[in-house]
Amino acid sequence: MDEMLLLRHGETEWSRTGRHTGRTDVPLTARGEDQARALAPLVKECAFDLVLSSPASRARRTAELAGFPGYEVDADLWEWDYGGHEGLTTPGIRETRPGWYLWRDGVPPGDAEHPGESAAQVGARADRVIARARRAPGRVALVAHGHLLRVIAARWLGLPPEEGRFFKLETGTYSRLGFEHAEPVIVTWNAPVSHP
Repeated sequence: MDEMLLLRHGETEWSRTGRHTGRTDVPLTARGEDQARALAPLVKECAFDLVLSSPASRARRTAELAGFPGYEVDADLWEWDYGGHEGLTTPGIRETRPGWYLWRDGVPPGDAEHPGESAAQVGARADRVIARARRAPGRVALVAHGHLLRVIAARWLGLPPEEGRFFKLETGTYSRLGFEHAEPVIVTWNAPVSHP
C-alpha cells in the first residue's frame, strides 16, 4: 500500500446536533450531500486500488457522490457501537454521568441492535481494516465515520485505540495516512474541501 485516503461521511442531522450515531442508519442532510460532492475533485486526482465503505447509508452515499461507484462494503468500518448512549448527546449523557468522556469511560450496553463496544473492540476492527489495506498494491480509500477513523489513525501509528481522542475529525473532511522512511505517519488530517 502506498497511501490511505480517509473520507469522513458528510453531515447528517444527528452529527449536526451532536447525537452519537453508531449503528442507527441516518441519511445525509442536503449539506452533507454537498460536502460529499465537494470531495470528488480529490478522488479524481489519482487511481485507487481498493475502496472500502462502511455499510451505513451515510458512508455509502458519500462514497457515491465523491466518485467511488465501485466501492466494497466492509462491516469492520461501521462506527463505534455506542450501546446505551446511541442517539444521545454528550451534554445529555453528562446529566446522569458527570464528566463522561467516551475515550475514557466507554459506553453501557444497549438493546439487541446496540449492544455497545469497548475501545479495544473498535481497535480490533481497525486493525483488520489496516491489515487488509496494507495488502493492496497501491492507493486505498476508506469512507467511514468519525470515531472509527480516529481509531484507525491511532492504530496506524501503533497507538492504543483510546489515543484516537487526539485526532478530531469533522464531517465531509479528508485525511491521508502514509509512510516516511517506511514508517507509518499522518500525511494530512481533518482537511476541509471547499463546498457550497
